[in-house]
Amino acid sequence: MILSGTWINEGGPLGSILAFIIGGFMVGVVAILYGELASAMPIVGGEHVYSLRALGPIGAFVCTWAIIFGYVTVAAFEAVALPSAMAFLIPNFNAVELWSVAGEPVYGTWVLVGVLGTVFITALNYVGIRPAAQFQIIMTIVIAFAGAVLIAGAIGYGSPSPDPAFTAGTAGIFAVILQTPFMFVGFDVIPQSAEEADVDPRSLGLLVIAAVGMATLFYIAVIWGGSRGLSGAELVDSTLPAADAMAALFDSQTIGQLMALAGIAGILTSWNAFIIGGSRAIFALAESGMLPKSFAKIHPKYNTPSNAILFIGGLSVLAPLFGEQMLDWIVNAGGLGIVVAWLLVAVSFLVLRYREPEMDRPYKVPGGKAVGSFGLALTVFFVYLYLPGGQSALLWPYEWLIVLLWCVLGLVFYFVSEGHSEEHEQAAFEKIEQLQDD
Repeated sequence: MILSGTWINEGGPLGSILAFIIGGFMVGVVAILYGELASAMPIVGGEHVYSLRALGPIGAFVCTWAIIFGYVTVAAFEAVALPSAMAFLIPNFNAVELWSVAGEPVYGTWVLVGVLGTVFITALNYVGIRPAAQFQIIMTIVIAFAGAVLIAGAIGYGSPSPDPAFTAGTAGIFAVILQTPFMFVGFDVIPQSAEEADVDPRSLGLLVIAAVGMATLFYIAVIWGGSRGLSGAELVDSTLPAADAMAALFDSQTIGQLMALAGIAGILTSWNAFIIGGSRAIFALAESGMLPKSFAKIHPKYNTPSNAILFIGGLSVLAPLFGEQMLDWIVNAGGLGIVVAWLLVAVSFLVLRYREPEMDRPYKVPGGKAVGSFGLALTVFFVYLYLPGGQSALLWPYEWLIVLLWCVLGLVFYFVSEGHSEEHEQAAFEKIEQLQDD
């Protein structure tokens, strides 16, 4: 709802939709691999559990630290996106200019709202998974309703977009495809909290796949609906493109504010989900001895990985200090971490299929080895897109600097931790086998 204007302006209406069809298909293949692994090993930690069993401690650390990077960048993104949505709802919201970053001003109101939002979501997760889950359900209903209203307006009052269907040809499509991993990440949060979810293993695997399919349809709907309300140039200049498009379709600023509320709901649901997933992944690494033991602390009253939650919240607080420009930097930098983790999950899938063919897999991918090989090829291609020489390489210094700082932080944590041990690994395997027996 916040970035749809950028996509339509860069790729054109049909180009953006095609990009999300391609991205959804590619990510869907990865989700299928996750589905099998999640059903076979429904343990907190997700990627960490799969890669530890298949690749050993070093591979597990790289894979898990990469996906945590993706989750943290989403949480940081939302700390900047929330004031962006508020700017649509509140006139003259941008006030008290503090400084500028990359030529863009940073406002005190943005920083304040981003910090307060971070405190709220962090506290919600700190006090337990149940309040966070109930909050998620309510916000998702708001998003679904607003999406339905946007589509109704596009059908009833919209007109074909004045923009070319494909604004910049292949380059425009690839520019949008580059952002799809960041937009689709979230299905892999489901395995992170597998032990806390009352879902049978086969259904858990199918839910992972369904999440990607539903997300693809929703993104396409918002792009199509928005493009029938305003041009790409008008949308890209908007603080909240989907809300302005809805206001134009219904000729009502009040209706547009409904979409703004849905945009805020979307921000809060993503924020909430990735603190859940990221904190559980951090906990899993710490429990395996790959991060300082303090991250494995469980709160005695709330039964949550409290220090891991506070760590993600603390990093998210920093993002609003860099202003709106931080949105694109985080999307692209975090996307690299996500696809690196997906690549290693695909490798883990294939290794376990060859090494442990008799493993109990409640949901088993038909033609698993062929699908796994295809998934591996797709994730290699995704990684290539981000690298120098790729179609949409990361920018220096901003985006690469974010990546490098995260790598350095990981190395520091790894070497100051107690270190991975065979006892940790054996304990994880026994836990998997016990759950499979149950």
